[in-house]
This record gives sequence, structure tokens and C-alpha cells, in this order.
Amino acid sequence: MLSFSGLPGTGEIKENSPAGAWVYTFNVTLSPFNIFLAGNPIIINSNPLTKAFTINPVSPLQYNVATSGDPILDYETMPYRFELQILISDSNGVRALQILTVVILDENEPPVFLGNLASQTVMVYILEDRPAGKIYQLPSVVSENSTSTRLIYSLTPGKPFSISQSGTISSSKQFDYENDDHSYLLNVTVTNGQGLSTTGTVIINIINLNDESPYFNITTRVFMIKEEQKIGFIVTTITAVDPDGEVFNNNLRYSITAPQGIPYFSINPDNGIIQVARRIDRDVPSLKQHPNITLEILVEDSPMNGKRNSITIVIIIEDINDHPPKCQRYIFREHFNENISSGTVIVDLKNSCWDCDAVAPNNLFNFTELSGVGSNNFAQDPPGSGRIKGEWEEFSRVGGESFENTEENGFNAHQLVGNIDLENGIGGAEKDYILKLVVQDIISPFYPNNIDIFVRILPVNEFTPVFNSPLYVFNASEILAVRSEIGKVTATDEDVPSTGISYSIVCGGGTLDYSEIFWIDPNEGIIKNVAQLDYEVRQKYPLIVQAADNRGKTNSVTVIVNVLEENDEKPVCSLSSHFLEIPVGLPPGTNINGLYISCVDRDSSPRSFRYFINSGNVNNHFAFSPSAGSGTSRLILVYPFDYERGLDRVWEYRLEVYITDDNLLSVANRSTALVQTGSVKLTIRVIPDPTTVVPTT
Repeated sequence: MLSFSGLPGTGEIKENSPAGAWVYTFNVTLSPFNIFLAGNPIIINSNPLTKAFTINPVSPLQYNVATSGDPILDYETMPYRFELQILISDSNGVRALQILTVVILDENEPPVFLGNLASQTVMVYILEDRPAGKIYQLPSVVSENSTSTRLIYSLTPGKPFSISQSGTISSSKQFDYENDDHSYLLNVTVTNGQGLSTTGTVIINIINLNDESPYFNITTRVFMIKEEQKIGFIVTTITAVDPDGEVFNNNLRYSITAPQGIPYFSINPDNGIIQVARRIDRDVPSLKQHPNITLEILVEDSPMNGKRNSITIVIIIEDINDHPPKCQRYIFREHFNENISSGTVIVDLKNSCWDCDAVAPNNLFNFTELSGVGSNNFAQDPPGSGRIKGEWEEFSRVGGESFENTEENGFNAHQLVGNIDLENGIGGAEKDYILKLVVQDIISPFYPNNIDIFVRILPVNEFTPVFNSPLYVFNASEILAVRSEIGKVTATDEDVPSTGISYSIVCGGGTLDYSEIFWIDPNEGIIKNVAQLDYEVRQKYPLIVQAADNRGKTNSVTVIVNVLEENDEKPVCSLSSHFLEIPVGLPPGTNINGLYISCVDRDSSPRSFRYFINSGNVNNHFAFSPSAGSGTSRLILVYPFDYERGLDRVWEYRLEVYITDDNLLSVANRSTALVQTGSVKLTIRVIPDPTTVVPTT
């Protein structure tokens, strides 16, 4: 027999009891004694369903019902009565089933927060510019008899926060991250009607917004630097501060938004260091007129929709003495006629020199005293001005005429001795003076530049060149080689010293093909041909040759060049090559295929033509008739072909025919005279009869 002792029954257990807490004890009865249990009793069902209970053996036939801890019993959230169906089986398969009723007893508990606040600190974030009002709603609170017992909420510390009796946390002000605390720790306590309470922690964090513009903290807005500073030279550092705090200060970016003219400066976007970005030359026109460079500096705390501010600074570029005086020329060559008057300005250097520096005294300069050969005959007026005059007491000319000079302008009188009229043989050659002086700054480092002035006193050009013949006639063969001498003209000039004469062809000597046929040596007067002469094109060339001295006086003469005819054209024939076929039995004396050649020669008569076969005429079968004295000649078969006896073996003849223009010359003169030769190439193929046996070699 199998049965329970103590069941059915009722057990009680308090809520919140831990796992393993005792609920009820029952026994199992077995008979006869040779029967044993098939296992421990088990809970096969419960009403309502739960896993909150388990059965643990105390002895072989005694068992305890205890809590499993899954879940923890809670009177407020779970049913407070459970019916457990307990089953037991023995080794014979007999089963017994009984019910245990478990009653959950209510305990007085403090309120409990639900959600995150039940187990951790709650972090709440609000923007600094959020208006005063509700910030956070506490999660629900579970408390026994909450429907009949009022829950009381409290908050420490209080200001500037408060909590309503519905658990809503509110602020009484609008926060400013820059002036208020950045976070607030609040202890929230909820108390039920029995005086039991629970406390949770809420931290209110103020989120910093980018609501403040950065501002500059510089004391001056005008800076001065000297020109020509190296690239990278630090002018100043512009710094700004963002009231929004370190994060935004670290993100400040600087830029130049409104540079004036050329971008001479750059700014480091991270630290605001302004540096020289390119060469600054105070002496360029733009900076000469406006040496003050205005920069607008912009600072931003965020690249996208950030707060910004700007400031305008002025950088003044100071001039330094970094340029020496410059002149249009440093070597002056001045020429004056022998009749120059004392006191004449030789050169005014002040008008041809300058200093590129922007302002005085950097751009001021003067000239040192004169030195060099003959410098005592010249002076600066006033001293150091670079305005140089000649000063001498008397300058004699032909006929005894003189030019006097007084001591005006403080000049000391010096005498230039001698007569420079070269034609009367008194004075001799021209006079040269070499003057030296230095142009230099008036302040350190006194940059200098040397100036040399060469003054030459020239004789007056009084005479015109004269040719030694009123007309020149030269003959030139048309076959004269290019650049051959044709003739020479000569002119003389009575000026002393001789000024030198140069020759040129000013007119004539051209053809349709060449604008210039002749060239004249400008120094020697030798006339040469620079292109091939051609009698057939032109027989006579009238030229105008000019002789000029180096002071502008000229004279001209006519030169006639006659072109002499030469035999320089070869005969040209109506055909240059031809192919013929003839039968092997063509009789001698036949004009082969009616062929004749017709030739012309630009400089020879047809009567001067000779026709002969130069090569290819094997066994002399061919000839031309007439062989000379005519512009036309026919090809004749002179001897018949004889292939059968083997006298002829060539079936294709390649004839090279020459036509010369020496027929009117004697045999003796042909070897020395200029003979021209034309040529014609003929190919003659002999066609055998069908019965002819062509011999082979």
C-alpha cells in the first residue's frame, strides 16, 4: 500500500523568502516492507503554474517542500495562494497523488523603484539653454498598499531643483554652462505611509552648447616689420578665447579673409601665428604708394555653423636701404665736334640715374669728384650733381676764329691747347678724354656704382667722297663662278683724319628670280656676283654704287656690268628614252619604226649638233641620219642581223645616244672648247622569225 501522511495539507510562507526556505513537511507510507519508492515525490502541476517550489528529501520517507528562488515570492505581484499536485510511485508501479495548498503571507516592505533607478545611478543630460521646467520623470515606484497609502517624494539637495509628488524633477532656472556647475548630484527619496523609504541617485549633467563667440585678446592692432624679411618670419601671434570652454578653444581655427593686394602673409590655422609668406619688396609700385597692409583675421570655433569673430590689423612695411643707385647706362660715349663751346653740358647723369628705394634718405644719392684722363677740363655744376660741363678758355679753329669762356658758374678756366682742324695739318688727330666718377647712396651702406664717360672731340666732316672715275664698265662671262670678282670701284675723301669710306649698291642688279645679283665689299669696293649670271636671261646690268663716309656724306657712280655669252646650255631633245621592237629580217637602210629625234639648244644653232651612239651598238647595226648639222635625225638600220651563223647573239640593244653642240668646231678645238652634251636612251628588241633558231650561249 502507498500513501501520504500529512497530505492533503496547507503550508504558509512569507513573501521575499530566500531560496530553500521551508514551507511544509510530509511523509510517505509503504507496505509491505519489500516495496520501495521508484523515486522522490515530484510536483507535477500547480494552480496557478509556478516554479517557485521544490521537494527536498529529509529521510527515506520524509520530505520538505521549500522555495526554489525562481522566482522570489512577492505578495504584491504574484498570486498569494498556490495548489501543488504531488505525485509518488513505488517499485510495483503504484502511484499516489495529493494536494498541498501554499499560502503567501504579506510582509511590510519599503517602496521599490522600477527601471534603471532600481539598480543604478541615473544620468540625465540637459542643454545649457533649456528653459526652466520639467527635466526628468522618475520611473514607477512599487509600494505595499500604494493605492491606499500616499508616497512622499523628497530631493536633496534642493535648489535649483525640485520634485513633485508625482515624481517629476524640475529646474527653477535656465542653466549657463560657462557660469553654472556642469553637473548636479541629486538624492531622490520616496517614503510610504508606514515610514519605510528607498533612495536613488540622479545626476543632472549640463551639456555645453556653442553659444558664445570667441573673442581676441590682443592689445595692439598695428605692427611694423622691415621689408625683405625671410619667408617664415613671424610677425605676431593673434590669439582668441572661446568662452564655451576648452573643447571649443582647442577647435579654434584662424584664417585671413580679406588680404590687401598680394597675399604677403599667411596665418597658421591652429595657433594664429602670422608669418611672411612671400618676398616683401617695399620698393614695388603698389607698396611704394601703400606701405600699410590691412589684414582681416577671422576666428571660428567650428567649421560648420560655428561661432566666429573677426579683427582687422595693419602691418606697416618699413623701407630699408637695399638698392644701390642705378643708371640707364654706366658707360657713356659722347662725341662732339671740334667747334664745341666751353660750358656745353657733356652729360647730365642726374636725369639718367635713380634709386629704387621707396623713401628718403634711402633713395638719395650723389656723385663723387671727376677723375681720369683730361678730367681737369670738365667739372660738375653744381658739385656732386652729375651735371658735367666742359670748361676751357679757348678753342681755336681754321682761320683764327676763337670761342672764349668766362668764369661763370664758378668755373676755373683751363685751356685746351691745339688746333683741331685736321685738314690744315696743324692739330693732328681727334682728342679723347676718359672721365671716371662714382654714384653712391648718401647713407650706409653707401652702395656704389662706377660710371665711365668717354668724350671724343671729332673733326668736322667737310668733304664728300669722290670716285676716281665718272663711269665704270665691267665685262663678266655668264659661266663665271658665284662670288667671283667682277671689278672694283675706288673713292677718296679729303677729310683728315680719314673717316673711312664704305661702299654699297643702292640700285640695280636684280632679276625676276633674284632681288640681288651683285654684292660689293663695303670696305674694298670689290664687286662680286652672288648668283649665277645668264646671258639668255639678261645681257647688261646698270648699277648705282654709293660711297659714304662715316659722318653721313655720300656720292654715287654708275657701274655697267656686261654679261658675255658662253656655251653653257646643252641640247634638249623631244624624247629622253624610247622602246622599239623590230623584226629580225628588217632590211638595211630602213628608218627603224619611223623614229626620229628632234633637239634644240638655247645658245647653239642646230647646225652645231652631232649625233652618235656612245654605247650599246653591238656590231654597229644602228646609226643616225643625218649624223650632224641638223636639229632632227632619224634612226637607221645599217647592217642586217645574222643570228643563224652566230655573228649576232644580242636580241635586245640598249643604246645611249649623245647629241653634242660642237659640229661647227674643228677637231682640234673640240678638246679645248666648252662643249655641251644631251643624251637619249633607246631600247631595241629584235623579234625572231618563227623558223629562226635562236642560238643559246
